[in-house]
Amino acid sequence: MRFLFGRDRDLFSSDSSTTPDDTPGPEHRDFVAALATGLDIIRAFDQHTPRMTLSEVAAKNGINRAKARRFLLTLHALGYVRKTDRYFELAPRTLDLGYAYLSANGYQDVIRQHLEHVTEVTGESSSMGTLDGDDVIYVARSAAPHRLMTVALALGSRLPAVATSMGRVLLATLTPEALETRLAPIELVAHTGNTITDRDRLREVIAVVRSAGYCIVDQELESGLRSLAVPVHAGNGRLLGALNVSTNAARVPRERLEAEFLPLLRETADQIGRAVN
Repeated sequence: MRFLFGRDRDLFSSDSSTTPDDTPGPEHRDFVAALATGLDIIRAFDQHTPRMTLSEVAAKNGINRAKARRFLLTLHALGYVRKTDRYFELAPRTLDLGYAYLSANGYQDVIRQHLEHVTEVTGESSSMGTLDGDDVIYVARSAAPHRLMTVALALGSRLPAVATSMGRVLLATLTPEALETRLAPIELVAHTGNTITDRDRLREVIAVVRSAGYCIVDQELESGLRSLAVPVHAGNGRLLGALNVSTNAARVPRERLEAEFLPLLRETADQIGRAVN
């Protein structure tokens, strides 16, 4: 799992030489390389490397040990990193960064209540996510008592957009040009025998999702996992994210997802959209 960092383009003031559609690259005079490196170091800690030595952090971020040491000690002093013997790990304070995003966007309370209602009605886990790069980031979640995935999901978790129902719903909202730009560098990995790894076939599926307004992914990310997702728009039309429900394929047939769960998700998406403007 990687932690959530929203990319808020409103950070750039109107009198800056950088416009909302002209995000600065590493060579831009407004780009703060030290800040970028600090965030990269935080993001380097994930489910595969939750604890790392100084040398491991340096190697994973492509920097020397001295630079890694300065950043880690600064993060430690600020409370975002803990140090035990030779090992560094993220401290709970890093969650504040994700919660700041949720709070700033009016998500936290409203969406949690709606997701809990979906879980109560269906008996299944429900989540909301947004698109960030190649991934879907979980920004809200209501977990059912039974666990479906081998990986525990929480706020800030990331999953590959191309293999998830929320990801495909969000990809379907992009223009054809933006979609091609997004898909071009992505490696299509076969997570299961059902995973779509043909790029043309993936484009066709996303086109169907765009037309239908919802997406079902059937055991493409994990065997036994079937999920349904719909987009969520604010009252002014702004895309807020995607809403999904995840089920056990052996317990919930596709027909039931479409007949019972889809109307509930669409109604819930409308309610969230009216509440979050």
